[in-house]
Amino acid sequence: MSNLTNFQIYDLLNRQRPLWLVRIDLSDTALYWVDLSNCNLSMANLSRAFLNWANLAGTDLRKADMNMSNLFEAHLERANLVEANLSRANLTRADLGKAEMMEAVIVEANMSRANLSKAIMVRANVNGSIMTRADMSKTNLSGANLSGVDLTMANLFEANLSGANLRGANLSKADLTAANLTKADLTGAQMEGADFTETIMPDGSQVGAPEPEPASAK
Repeated sequence: MSNLTNFQIYDLLNRQRPLWLVRIDLSDTALYWVDLSNCNLSMANLSRAFLNWANLAGTDLRKADMNMSNLFEAHLERANLVEANLSRANLTRADLGKAEMMEAVIVEANMSRANLSKAIMVRANVNGSIMTRADMSKTNLSGANLSGVDLTMANLFEANLSGANLRGANLSKADLTAANLTKADLTGAQMEGADFTETIMPDGSQVGAPEPEPASAK
C-alpha cells in the first residue's frame, strides 16, 4: 500500500506536466479518471490500484507492477508497457491501440472487448487470459505465449502470430483473416467457426490461396 497521504497524492498529480513518477508506489490507491497521460511511471508500483477510466495514453509504464490493477475502460493508447506486469489485471474494454507491450506479463488477465489493434506484443506472456471479442487486428504477437487464452470471437485480422504458443487456446469464431500463423503451435486449440481466409498456417501454406496457373503449352 502507498505510504503517501491522499493530500500528497492530490498535490503530486496536480503539478506541472509531464510528471516524473519513476518507481512511485501508488499500490491500492483509488485513481478513478486520473489523467497521467505522457507521464513517466516506469517501474512504478500500481498493483491493485483502481485506474478505471484513467488516461494513460502515451505513458511510460516500462517494468511497472500493475498486478491485479483495475483498468476498466482505461486509455492506454501508445503507452509503453514493455516488460510490465499486468497479471490478473482487469483490462475490460481498455484501449491499448498501438501500445508497446514487448515481453509484458499479462497472465490470467481480463481483456475482453479490449482494443489492442496494432499493438506490439512480441514475446508477451498472456497465458490463461480472457480476450473474448478483443480487437487485435494487425497486432504483432510473434513469439507470444497465448496458451489457454480465450480468444472467442476475437478480431485477429492480419495479426502476426508467427511462432506464437496457442496450445489449448479457444479460437472459436475468431477472425483470423490474412493472419500469419507460421510455426505457431495450435496443439489442442479449439477452432470451431474460426475464419482462416487467406491465413498463413503453421506449415507455411495459405488457406484459400489461388492455385498457380498451369504453364502454357509450348
